[in-house]
Amino acid sequence: MIKTKKIDIADVDQRLLFGQSGSFLRLIESQFDAQIVARGDCINLEGEEKEVKLLEALFDDLITHLRKNKELSERYVLYAISMVKQDGIGPFNDLQVGSIVTSIITRESIKPRTIGQKNYVEAIEKYDIVFSIGPAGTGKTYLGVAMAVSALKQKMVGRVILVRPAVEAGESLGFLPGDIRAKVDPYLRPVYDALHDMLSAEKIRKLMEMGVIEIVPLAFMRGRTLNNSFVLLDEAQNTTVAQMKMFLTRLGVNSKAVITGDITQIDLEDKKASGLVQIQKILEGVEGIEFIYLTEKDVVRHPLVQEIIKAYQRYEDHLKRNDE
Repeated sequence: MIKTKKIDIADVDQRLLFGQSGSFLRLIESQFDAQIVARGDCINLEGEEKEVKLLEALFDDLITHLRKNKELSERYVLYAISMVKQDGIGPFNDLQVGSIVTSIITRESIKPRTIGQKNYVEAIEKYDIVFSIGPAGTGKTYLGVAMAVSALKQKMVGRVILVRPAVEAGESLGFLPGDIRAKVDPYLRPVYDALHDMLSAEKIRKLMEMGVIEIVPLAFMRGRTLNNSFVLLDEAQNTTVAQMKMFLTRLGVNSKAVITGDITQIDLEDKKASGLVQIQKILEGVEGIEFIYLTEKDVVRHPLVQEIIKAYQRYEDHLKRNDE
């Protein structure tokens, strides 16, 4: 059944709604099997009833977002399209959350950009141990660091400890130049990068000298008890089962632990020995611990990253079918 619908956009900046040279409008047209005609202060929709309803929900969400934020990005348009196709409604209402911290570089609020990310942040607020598992670009590390910095600023914890396993991926650690610090720093660089987006270099230096912020390889954690701390273990897919147990049992009084990783990018020789893979079974049903699973829909990098992740997933599924 063919349906028509007229959407009033008289009070909306059409340049922002439709994108530069109409790029957003063309993007939307490519994703729906319906006619979209922008004329004057109206958008006219025509097509099958289901498609028109989805487009109506999409434009309602985009217009509401634009009115609230005075801006509209391609990233948000793509995400809104995916959510409307999945749920029949846009993500705007579910994404109304406060800022975690403010970037000192862009001066923008750092906050969840997808519903999956919102669930991740809310889990950190609610639970003392949170696992975030998902592909690259979903904000696992960045939001985890933001929550750690926020907890420190609010004096909810006295220390922030950011941890990564120094796992060799194609180049032997022993052959890298410099002392032990110079050898392990490249493995910790993504954590440094996130931190420098939220605190000045001078502030970081002072806090590190005072021991308030530590950025350390996982091997340096053995034998410690971490009280009044926010501890983030990044790249946890490259931990062994024994290392994961060692890390989790460091947690002391008034502390939180966030463990992030991507189980499709394991650098261990025996991928089945990954502590992050095994821990999902080991801790299944344990109260007070939450697992958050992010997907390609939560990717907030270049739009092509989503397509790359999907392509790899199709390829890996094909290999699995051939092996069976």
